[in-house]
Amino acid sequence: MITTVRRRLALAASVAGAMIVALDGTVLSVAQPSLQHDLGVGVTQVQWTSTAYLLAVAAFLVIAGRLGDRYGHPRMLCIGVLGFGAASAGIALAPGAGWVIGLRAVQGVFGALLQPATLALLRLAYPADRLGRPVALRTSAIGVAAAAGPVLGGVLVGQFGWRAVFVINVPVALAIAGLTLAVRTPAPARTVSQRLDAVGAALLATVLAALVHTLAGVPAQGWTGRPTLLGFAVVAAVAAALVVHERRAEHPIVPPVVARSLPVTASMALLLCTSGGMFGALFVGTFLLQDVIGLDPFTTGLWVLPLTALMVLGAPVAAAALRRFGPRPTALVGTGLMVAGIAGLSRLGPGSTPTATGVAFAVLGAGFAAVMVTATGTVVGEAPAGYAGVIGGIKQTAMNVGPTLGIAVAAGLLLLAPDGPAPASATGATPATTLLVLAGLAALGLLPASLLPRRPAAPAGGVRPEVASGQPAPGGGVQPGGLPRAAGDGGRA
Repeated sequence: MITTVRRRLALAASVAGAMIVALDGTVLSVAQPSLQHDLGVGVTQVQWTSTAYLLAVAAFLVIAGRLGDRYGHPRMLCIGVLGFGAASAGIALAPGAGWVIGLRAVQGVFGALLQPATLALLRLAYPADRLGRPVALRTSAIGVAAAAGPVLGGVLVGQFGWRAVFVINVPVALAIAGLTLAVRTPAPARTVSQRLDAVGAALLATVLAALVHTLAGVPAQGWTGRPTLLGFAVVAAVAAALVVHERRAEHPIVPPVVARSLPVTASMALLLCTSGGMFGALFVGTFLLQDVIGLDPFTTGLWVLPLTALMVLGAPVAAAALRRFGPRPTALVGTGLMVAGIAGLSRLGPGSTPTATGVAFAVLGAGFAAVMVTATGTVVGEAPAGYAGVIGGIKQTAMNVGPTLGIAVAAGLLLLAPDGPAPASATGATPATTLLVLAGLAALGLLPASLLPRRPAAPAGGVRPEVASGQPAPGGGVQPGGLPRAAGDGGRA
């Protein structure tokens, strides 16, 4: 009975924490025009209200996961959500755009603290073979939040102004903090390698922030623009320095036991490719619906609704498939559905009907739900004791970089002009061609999907086939979940 209550509290805290972040992003997109008019600022400053948050989140997710592994995930979730709420209150009172941008960066840091903790709580509360349902519920909740965000934002902005979308975060954050304090999860195993390496953390934060900033600038600069090339050069140089440092560090940011896990790395690559294809397709698809077919924003939202509906409804179906057939078949089918859905969107044109468009979006949503549930369940389930936070942080990083990559690919192919995408030009690709390229990006996910475990997770107390085989691992054994046990005090990469 106590275990059941503990699991339900952990699930509620995980879902609520994920939803407040998902709501914040979609609600802000509706509030930005009002913010621009009220503060009297340009488009660039308005864009930075999103970019500052995105950079901070991307830079600190893995570091936040390591902090959670060391100091406790309920504590990190509580600190993260309270800081998120406090930053929201500050933004609501901000006198100018500079304050909004700065506080959005602060909000991003606290958002990074809470996101890995929401996944790690599930790993601490549920055995690997029972993670499918809670992960599916979390995925469905994120879909509901993303769909409800524009509606809620429209109501709040229309009735109370743009500051209301930040005020609403405050009571919600307090409620989540109270819920988190009630969670009692078993303490993870302590490892010496949980110590945070400051130099490695700084290098990782720099490389991730530089990567996201460079990709976000592609729509304006193009892939061959000087700022883009310089940005990628900085990313490559800092990444090389990070690799060298990690190999020599006594306590690397990404522990060897995590870096050597094939299921974890395959899941990350799968999420990177499929989320890139998904959000790049949404970027192009929205343009097609409004500028080619001629729909207004509200009608566009209705035509895209099947995507959200199938994400919500498909998540529990994906969880059942994951339990019955295992990660590899479920991920392969989900990725295939995504490729088919994006390819279907490439056939959109002036004569497209809501039915044909809705089917393409529905297939895309169902596929993405299957991929999300499978990859998330595999990542969280494969997390060895003491490393759930860092794995959750890596997963969330992939989900931040992937969409940025997809939009950069789409915008770079369309060659964005100052007034928007050019549907066809002597040098730019057509939207149909761009969508086929994005389908190819999603199709790259078939390779990592084929590397996921073939069978479902072993029942609680059971043993995986690869563990039962007695295959040796560096440092003297195999941990539950098939991950190699690190040698000595965590070992070196």
